[in-house]
Amino acid sequence: MTIPRPLVTVLTILLALLPQVNSACGSETREAVWAGRFYPADSATLTADLARLCGQARQGAFAKPAGQTLKALILPHAGYIYSGPTAAHAALVLEKNQFDKVILLGPDHRIGLLNGGISDTDSYRTPLGSIALHADAGRLLQQKELFRPIRGAEDTEHSLEVILPFLQYLIGDFALVPVVLGPGSSEPITSALEPLLNPKTLLVVSSDLSHYLPYREAESRDQRTISHILGLDAQSLAKNDNSACGSFPLQVLINLARRQNWKPVLLHYANSGDTAGDRDRVVGYAAIAFYGDTTNMDNKNDTAHAISAEQGKILLTLVRLTIAHRLGLSVAADERKKNEDQMRDRIFQQDRGTFVTLHRHGQLRGCIGTIAPVESIATGIRRNAVNAAFGDPRFPPLTSSEFNEIDIEVSILTDPQPLAYTDGKDLLAKLRPNVDGVILRDGMAGSTFLPQVWEQLPRTEDFLSHLCQKAGLSPNAWQSGRIEVQTYQVQHFSE
Repeated sequence: MTIPRPLVTVLTILLALLPQVNSACGSETREAVWAGRFYPADSATLTADLARLCGQARQGAFAKPAGQTLKALILPHAGYIYSGPTAAHAALVLEKNQFDKVILLGPDHRIGLLNGGISDTDSYRTPLGSIALHADAGRLLQQKELFRPIRGAEDTEHSLEVILPFLQYLIGDFALVPVVLGPGSSEPITSALEPLLNPKTLLVVSSDLSHYLPYREAESRDQRTISHILGLDAQSLAKNDNSACGSFPLQVLINLARRQNWKPVLLHYANSGDTAGDRDRVVGYAAIAFYGDTTNMDNKNDTAHAISAEQGKILLTLVRLTIAHRLGLSVAADERKKNEDQMRDRIFQQDRGTFVTLHRHGQLRGCIGTIAPVESIATGIRRNAVNAAFGDPRFPPLTSSEFNEIDIEVSILTDPQPLAYTDGKDLLAKLRPNVDGVILRDGMAGSTFLPQVWEQLPRTEDFLSHLCQKAGLSPNAWQSGRIEVQTYQVQHFSE
């Protein structure tokens, strides 16, 4: 029999292996659609306006967080006479040549998207010049379940374009990853973007706040929205009607901030009633900067250690071929040879913790892994494929009749790191649901849950209680402050 090819992965993570800029998508330029309407079409006039707005913004006081570097910005995207004074507060935190890549997320007002769209061009043009698309834009488009191409002439969305002249004026040259986001699930988008981050990448979310409310009502609602953003509370943000037109991109940013331990700082707030509009129906604007520790991000997103979506598929194929061989099933020689050649990639020779999980008809059928980085990914996946199928003591060995009914998941772990905490309350505050895998140890007792378990146990108290019980401890043992805790993160790929 021929082994079935793995299905398209549900949760995919892309790899930014090539830092250089090249033609990411098509062979056209996305021209400025809104020049002359939202901002000046003449380059000299536009430059003068930007200089005036940024000069006024720089008169404000702002103390950059000590020991932290800028990671992300939220900026508004209305016409410059309305939102320009707020967007110009980016001048407080940006400087020339600070970044060489910008990932720009904006909401879909006009196209009608589910998930994400990226212009199928090789550059964007504004009156200040052309901006080449980064190769990462093309890599995202390979994830067809999450992103689709938008032809340049059809991309009339303004939320990205209006931000670009500010970035050109303040940063200078950079490569662009332009993503328009419609409704969808924020977690897969977050996971697709996270590996693209590095110290020379700035993430920018384009969003206005409330729309067309009376002045005082708008102020009140916008302050609640800003509070949700500063508190990294994506759920509350999503629940509030008319909070922000870029609510979905903001949720993705908040997810990334929680994963990366970024801290947001409000730079400026105003609404159109403060600038060029009347106060009966106003639109709110905020500029918010996100700061984080460079070392922390480098360790988590070192491109030498990340596994791409395509490499994840190779690992899934390895598991299926390994189990088929153990069952004595025939395997096409060319498929086996292809996988053997692919597994010679040096990325699979890294020493990492690995897990292999099997499901049958949606139910767990085996899960075995190694937390410590004691062997290469290639060796660990092969070993754990056999152990999950035939050595999990909770289940009988897998049979040939079940083989075509199993779904495979592989997990690649970062090295576990100790988590310092004072008591149970502090532990609850420091753990990151859906991000951290957790190891608990108390003497000889110990257990772990992969980050995927948060899907079944979303409350941190329940997650820890079940983890304690798995280790043979009392459900409340985590509250004592004496339990040793380590955390790790996971890239996981599923059929």
